[in-house]
Amino acid sequence: MSLHIITGIIKNTIMITSFVMVMMLIIEYINVQTKGSWSTQLRRKGWLQIVFAAFLGIIPGCLGAYTAVSLYAHKIFSFAALVTVMIATSGDEAFFMISVIPKTTIILTIIIFGIAILSGFVINFFMKNKTLMVLSENHMKIHNDEADCICFNFKAIIIQLKKMSMQRAILIAGLVLFIFGLLTGDFGHNHDFGLLHGHEQIEHDSEWNWVSITFLIVSFIALFIIVTVNDHFLEEHLWGHIIKKHFLKIFLWTFATLLLLNILNQYLNIEDWIKVNQIKILIIAVLIGIIPQSGPHFIFIFLFANGTIPFSILLANSIVQDGHGAIPLLAESRKSFFAMKAINILVGLIVGIIGFYVGF
Repeated sequence: MSLHIITGIIKNTIMITSFVMVMMLIIEYINVQTKGSWSTQLRRKGWLQIVFAAFLGIIPGCLGAYTAVSLYAHKIFSFAALVTVMIATSGDEAFFMISVIPKTTIILTIIIFGIAILSGFVINFFMKNKTLMVLSENHMKIHNDEADCICFNFKAIIIQLKKMSMQRAILIAGLVLFIFGLLTGDFGHNHDFGLLHGHEQIEHDSEWNWVSITFLIVSFIALFIIVTVNDHFLEEHLWGHIIKKHFLKIFLWTFATLLLLNILNQYLNIEDWIKVNQIKILIIAVLIGIIPQSGPHFIFIFLFANGTIPFSILLANSIVQDGHGAIPLLAESRKSFFAMKAINILVGLIVGIIGFYVGF
């Protein structure tokens, strides 16, 4: 493997991981600032739950799924709404897809949104707002007891910057370096390192596009958040929840996936095998979607971006998988978890097979 390819893998790993972190940081900020007050307006109507669940599902990351599980545990959401949100969500992979295949991500989100709502209404027709779990004494609470995030206090901001914590210094330095890399083109939306030669290849070098501009805008927003939030929010949420729990995992999964695909492409000619075994790959993509964890699904994103697998396989995998958004559900009700996964597998297979034979 050439030095050029290794360098490209490292650069793109840094770029993708940084963008994922920035987006997760912004969503965490919005969620804590609003204190989840928007969820109190939800009415106990089946159709409204399903529509609201679909919107929760398409929120990048696991916030929507976590919120849905909390609502389900309190019997505010029905099982139909739970399935809806899990079909619609792609977990942290949504951030990943935005950074690798932004145009396709928009189309994929719209299609999954529609499939999730349709599936939810079908299930609700048979189950009539029922759940599959017994309400326990200890209900899961997510983001219900957060400390206030006091922002925009100029004097407090100056004091925090003068007595800057190590965590704030590391986050500011990392973001400044990332922004510098975007401005110089080192971390632009370029995946030309011997793997991604597919239909979503973006022009690179010094040329700017809407993707690069979006990266830059969200990075400045994230920098503003890091500079202005109080120490509690920064240490408990941005550092404790986002960086410590997600950064290394996403970085290593990204690097390992890119490296593995390059090795397989160079020595095993995996692209030719995949192209003549598409149905097998579809089944594998659906089965891997069962894993309630972010990371294993990254390979299908790269294979699609490389033009190796069709959109139908990526769609099937996205329907079944939900990142680690369903892990709290596994703790609350294993019966609900396995029933939800069984339905998602069925929907994923049906949609994937139809899409494959239709030719997309």
